[in-house]
Amino acid sequence: MSLKDWLAALTVITVWGVNFVAIKLGLVEIPPLLLGALRFTLVAFPAVLFVPRPKLPWRILLNYGVTICLAQFIFLFWAINIGMPAGLASLVLQSQAFFTVLIAALVLREGIQRHHVLGMIIAVLGLVLIHQGAQSGSVPVLGFMLTLLSAVAWAVGNIVLKGAGKVDMIGLVVWGALIPPIPFMILSLTFEGPALIVHSLTNVSWVGVLAVAYLAFVATFVGYVLWGKLLARHPVSRIAPLSLLIPVIGMVCAAWLLDESMRPAQWLGGVVVLAGLGVNTFGARMLQRGTDMGSNS
Repeated sequence: MSLKDWLAALTVITVWGVNFVAIKLGLVEIPPLLLGALRFTLVAFPAVLFVPRPKLPWRILLNYGVTICLAQFIFLFWAINIGMPAGLASLVLQSQAFFTVLIAALVLREGIQRHHVLGMIIAVLGLVLIHQGAQSGSVPVLGFMLTLLSAVAWAVGNIVLKGAGKVDMIGLVVWGALIPPIPFMILSLTFEGPALIVHSLTNVSWVGVLAVAYLAFVATFVGYVLWGKLLARHPVSRIAPLSLLIPVIGMVCAAWLLDESMRPAQWLGGVVVLAGLGVNTFGARMLQRGTDMGSNS
């Protein structure tokens, strides 16, 4: 990848790593389904009045909105709301990288090479170290499963993005955000109730406002626009595993801002994840160099 694409990838990783802290802070004051409605309402309006609709079939816009915007965050917000730690959520959600590569191989017929598999194995070992190094305590089983479902929704959305090809990502993000607000609000009214909605909106603090603003304008606009462009330019098998760095940022931010402490094993796990990412990204070049050296000798 070019230096520009590497900088874009690092920006996405940082933005989405901090994203989990913003979700946790937002959920302190705003129930999960209402938080989803507020997030995507701010993404869509008033931008939809000024941003042209991307030249895509409504089917793709609908699929993007349902997978990336609606399903992913119904599951993730619900998981964190019932007790899933923000740092651990950032870790489990990155299983989307493996779901994405698998779905791409099955649906798009993208080949999985040896260095992809090796890199993923190393990265999984790093994720296991991060998980095993976490402080003992109850992690809700339902929260864990909901986070996995969120990862699957993200992975399916990645395939939708890949299938859309080169597209105006700002337009896709804005118009795709039109899909989830109404379902989110209907679900919020049904399960959270009008009284809780009114209480949350009338008593929200500046922390809650900043959390919603970050989720809408930074995590969504900056993160998904850059992520979509990277998927359009490069194979899914190269881009998806980059998200394995997100839990490293997420764990650090959760430890710093939410007092979710990290142990030495977790830091070691982060280093191992970096090694796996390196193998996945540069493995073909390394294998070719080894082959060339072997033939020259």
